[in-house]
Amino acid sequence: MRMAVAGGTGWVGKLLVEKARAAGHEVVVMSRSTGVDLTTGAGLDEALRGVDVVIDVVNIETLSRKAAIAFFESTTRHLLAAEEKAGVKHHVALSIVGVDRVDSGYYAGKRRQEELVLAGPIPATVLRATQFHEFAAQVLARVPGPVKVAPVMVTRPVAAADVAAELVRLAEGPAQGLGAEIAGPEVLRLADMMRRVAPGKLVLSLRLPDAASRAMARDGLLPIGQFRQGGITFEKWAATR
Repeated sequence: MRMAVAGGTGWVGKLLVEKARAAGHEVVVMSRSTGVDLTTGAGLDEALRGVDVVIDVVNIETLSRKAAIAFFESTTRHLLAAEEKAGVKHHVALSIVGVDRVDSGYYAGKRRQEELVLAGPIPATVLRATQFHEFAAQVLARVPGPVKVAPVMVTRPVAAADVAAELVRLAEGPAQGLGAEIAGPEVLRLADMMRRVAPGKLVLSLRLPDAASRAMARDGLLPIGQFRQGGITFEKWAATR
């Protein structure tokens, strides 16, 4: 199968490309470094020639609702239009568990992406995943100073490698619409994850008053009902960093 990975040079995209090639698929990597700009559509027609399925893991780091919606709307519209023109048969998009229950700015952008994908011209599958194990290290890197402050957040972290493997599996099959969610094998708090990643660092938990933070502190980021469970625990991942 010929697969195109949007965002294939990012840290999740690289894992996805590796998994897809290991499964025997031909992979087209789509990113600015390979001549494809999803925000403008430049390079898409050539990249999608002969492609059977597109897996979209493109991302933006922002807390701005306006910026997130604009980014995901632009990239998704360009992708879907080019896929329809190229005859792509299946579009797979990575989203987030709780995106419909936690009203943050970034999540608003992901919700818009889901809406466009599920209502679009290409048969689609949306995979919602919980926070990756790497999320704790990312938060540590963003917070300056010797004392690290983490919002109270309850999640069921999953290995990015498990998510990449699931995306390939879904891409190999028929479109499912909003598919089963994927999460890790254990429920953890973000502050505890950060302490494990950076032993010796002082990590404090801060309970924020806004509605999105309150939802994250309860069960807003946890899967509801049946879900696919990744096999790599946070402890196993942290031990091999």
